[in-house]
Amino acid sequence: MTLYPKLIMDALATVTYPGTKKNLVESGMVADTPSINGMKVKVVLEFPRDTDPFLKSTVKAAEAAIHYHVSKDVEVEIATEFKSKPRPEVGKLLPQVKNIIAVSSGKGGVGKSTVSANLAISLARLGYKVGLLDADIFGPSMPKMFKVEDARPYAVEKDGRQLIEPIEKYGVKLLSIGFFVNPTTATLWRGGMATNALKQLIADADWGELDYFILDTPPGTSDIHLTLLQTLAITGAIIVSTPQQVALADARKGIDMYRNDKVNVPILGLVENMAWFTPAELPENKYFIFGKEGCKHLAEEMNTPLLAQIPLVQSICESGDAGEPAACNIDTMTAQAFINLAQAVVTVVNKRNREQKPTKIVEVKKS
Repeated sequence: MTLYPKLIMDALATVTYPGTKKNLVESGMVADTPSINGMKVKVVLEFPRDTDPFLKSTVKAAEAAIHYHVSKDVEVEIATEFKSKPRPEVGKLLPQVKNIIAVSSGKGGVGKSTVSANLAISLARLGYKVGLLDADIFGPSMPKMFKVEDARPYAVEKDGRQLIEPIEKYGVKLLSIGFFVNPTTATLWRGGMATNALKQLIADADWGELDYFILDTPPGTSDIHLTLLQTLAITGAIIVSTPQQVALADARKGIDMYRNDKVNVPILGLVENMAWFTPAELPENKYFIFGKEGCKHLAEEMNTPLLAQIPLVQSICESGDAGEPAACNIDTMTAQAFINLAQAVVTVVNKRNREQKPTKIVEVKKS
């Protein structure tokens, strides 16, 4: 039997590619004329990207079609190419990002996202290039806090890859899963789906050059935290807590997660949020409704800096809900508190980078 290219192309034309609902030839996926050497055939198929969900099944179907329509004796080799360059390997992601800061809390409701947003804005006000990733996949709040709930990031072509362009506001580059899901319905995902979505927001986005990349992590310890630790070399973690004992107990767990021997991410310091209540009409008064200086005592116990004590002021909540975080109103006492926090973070990060080795990504050991 004599083989020739048209026989092979006719066979490939019987295979439908699910991504386009057209056959491989109509879809333009046969990258070159099939090469033939006796009964050996080599076909090159071009897919949109290396993570194409239909890649394996399409390759198998193409091989089966050649055997069925040409001959079962044909020795088939199918190579794959990609229109979009593959994602960089873990360890080579975000090469232009200098410092990656995880903002964490042991429990929900302590104002971690409020601290993350205002820290990012304050760092930008100090002149730094800042990115903010809303890594709370199941409870994204940054789109509302930045008043960009209707924003829909688009893809840009860069270095042969299709990359998500972050939304930029208040001098901060921002991405959140909240841009891609219905804000009025619950995100019902299994762990694998959530972690894959998070990896896309990190690896398939055009973050560019950043001095500080802030990760607003979910409360507690979870798969999301492990994914971040296995994907990025985190410069250090900031733990947010209120002064009350139940929050401090959970904050200890958060500290322990990062200080674990297998993780070894430095704790940059603690932030005591809702440290005291100050009424607008009595700005000099302090009411310690959640306890007094609990984070200060925990910081001393854990031998880590207390970076800031942020008061409980009604305007912080109102400004966050209105999409204009407190750090935007530069003349207020609260904005100054966040600027002070940002300056403290710069100081401890510089000290950490001088005195400690870069963090290593947590390795996944396969048994």
